Amino acid sequence: MTEVISVRFRSGCKNYYFDPQGLTVKMGEQVIVETAQGLEYATCTQGNHEVEDSAVVTPLSPVVRMATEGDRRTVDNNRRRESEAFDICEKKIAEHGLDMKLVNVLVSFDGSKIVFYFTADGRVDFRELVRDLAGVFRARIELRQIGVRDEAKMIGGLGICGRPFCCSQFLDGFLPVSIKMAKTQNLSLNPTKISGTCGRLMCCLKYEQNAYEDAAKRMPKVESFVQTPDGPGNVKSVDLLRETMKVSLDSAPEAPKCYHNCEVCVLRNGKGSRDGIAVPAERPSRYVEEQEEEFLEDQRLTMPFYMTSALEEAPMREKIGGPESGEGGKPRRRHRGGRHRGKSGAPKAEQPKEKTPPKQPKAEQQAEAKTSDEGAKRRRPRHRGGRRRKSGEPPKGE
Repeated sequence: MTEVISVRFRSGCKNYYFDPQGLTVKMGEQVIVETAQGLEYATCTQGNHEVEDSAVVTPLSPVVRMATEGDRRTVDNNRRRESEAFDICEKKIAEHGLDMKLVNVLVSFDGSKIVFYFTADGRVDFRELVRDLAGVFRARIELRQIGVRDEAKMIGGLGICGRPFCCSQFLDGFLPVSIKMAKTQNLSLNPTKISGTCGRLMCCLKYEQNAYEDAAKRMPKVESFVQTPDGPGNVKSVDLLRETMKVSLDSAPEAPKCYHNCEVCVLRNGKGSRDGIAVPAERPSRYVEEQEEEFLEDQRLTMPFYMTSALEEAPMREKIGGPESGEGGKPRRRHRGGRHRGKSGAPKAEQPKEKTPPKQPKAEQQAEAKTSDEGAKRRRPRHRGGRRRKSGEPPKGE
């Protein structure tokens, strides 16, 4: 067993083992380690632990020291230098007219080397570009051509699932993915649905491939000849996740029925002829799912929802639907208008009705109506606008 610590560099998700050299490093702390490219700044992802000797690549590089505040300031200066180098390199690419796309720039911890990552459709002659960049930065210049997958890993983003890219979060390396995996998992072969942002097949197709392959070994193939509880028939479709299949029975071929894997007996796996295949007289038994006891419905009917401790002492108006919320157990509706009750819930005392005067004869009513009409005709109209005329002043035009 060898004592190591696991560290991760900024540009990737892969963990590397280093010799702690007697230091006690905790997860999340920054260290300075020695690599083939020189000193580098890294973050510890797992503290001191022991691993098998076979898992260690010899010789094991050591940890130089714990990172200091000066080292952190150096890293911040390198980040600003990377941003400036990116802008300058893009201008130089445009001046030389090179058909390449700059993706990322990394500056080493000591600042002696600058690495430019780019993508291109073919080979690019960038020798003149390297000379110009070396004259500007006075450092070792290195240009690396990467693929579209590495570009997506460096830039990052969100996939069609709504989560960050797997390659930029936790994948150590790219997994081999083929179109056969999509066929095994019964996925749509539309490239837009099974391809990632990088334009290649999604890496997540590999995650469940082993489970699908194991289920496919237990399930019969399409067009297999099987015996079911309802008689013999041919398999038309298979659902690997539910381990069910649709079988077209010989007695009713126009209406396929769904059966569980344990309900069928495979007589011929795959396409072929039925000649020479003996159909057994005994049919498989039906599959019965175990049903859980339905106790939630009984609780809903017998226990009101306000039996929680938070609502036991709540006012009655908040216990909507409770046994005392209204008359006869019915919920009390909110008052919307009209005659309402007081705070105590009892109806207000009725006001004494005013005595109506006795009815007058029709002749007297008609005489009063006539006098009121004559008074309305003599009444002056309401002033609507213009200069208001003073009392005693003759109107205009007289």
